[in-house]
Amino acid sequence: MRFFSDNAAPACPAVMDALVEANRLTTAYDGDEWSARLDGAFSDLFETDVRAFWVTTGTAANCLALAALCPPHGSILTHRYAHIEQDEAGAPGFYTHGAKLTLLDGEGAKIAPEAIDRAIGLIRNDVHQVQPHAMSITNATEYGLTYSRAEMQALGDVAKAHGLRFHVDGARFANAVVSGEASPAELTWKAGVDALSFGFIKNGGMNAEALILFDTELADVIAVMKKRAGHLLSKGRYSAAQILAMLENNVWIDNARAANGAAATLAEACGDRLIYPVEANELFVKMTADEAAAIRAKGFDFYDWAPGEVRLVTSWDQDMDAVCKLAVAISAL
Repeated sequence: MRFFSDNAAPACPAVMDALVEANRLTTAYDGDEWSARLDGAFSDLFETDVRAFWVTTGTAANCLALAALCPPHGSILTHRYAHIEQDEAGAPGFYTHGAKLTLLDGEGAKIAPEAIDRAIGLIRNDVHQVQPHAMSITNATEYGLTYSRAEMQALGDVAKAHGLRFHVDGARFANAVVSGEASPAELTWKAGVDALSFGFIKNGGMNAEALILFDTELADVIAVMKKRAGHLLSKGRYSAAQILAMLENNVWIDNARAANGAAATLAEACGDRLIYPVEANELFVKMTADEAAAIRAKGFDFYDWAPGEVRLVTSWDQDMDAVCKLAVAISAL
């Protein structure tokens, strides 16, 4: 009865079947038939021509994108709780060869257009200050909130006004899509997004993520950087096969819907203990140390997130019996 992280969930059956089917002699690196299908599959999904790359981690997807969008002497505007700031061990600076992260505030790790305007307004346009070149948001955010179609469009508009390239960390992009009424296209390129890190591992993949380029002219640069960074696997077909298997028959949507549904069940039980609305598959819950210990004593595992606060994360394969039992335990506190 673990609610630690969707990273710990097993790979879904469609992925395991795809790995078996791909386990045969074929072309090495990304010249195989599965890798060759990625551009077309994602172009269909996003309703526009894109270039798509498999990579092995979300960190690689984020940092390869940012390195292509921002020069070493520039800065990337992002939330101070963004994964690229808090949880990637300085990888963005490493991949970009020194680009700076300019940190912004916003409720629930969301960035508003006004925050972009304010931050840029404080930067003098001279050689003594680092100039902004890109911005990066997370959808769903590190606190489980999602951006609507209108919010994405507003961010795209402010990025365009300031000449910023636009990256989205979509480690839980599937959960964000399921949460709202906007299409993948409306949450990305139609709002001006240049690059998307499309997460699959948290949603039932094994070890494959996708980097989607809506600015297809970046593809040749990304291809070289991917090799230079050690992310060009000789047997890349196994990564591509996983991704294609989750796109086919909307497995990625079904998995995200299951995870979000489990989170919604817990949200009802949490009531006013919730610190943020539950819009994806993460819950941040007010809970004293004694209350957390009482829940753990019943066999449930989860993270202590901050003093008086715990985090619960639901997965694509969450046992609904366990979810209901946890809901009852929380309601009884």
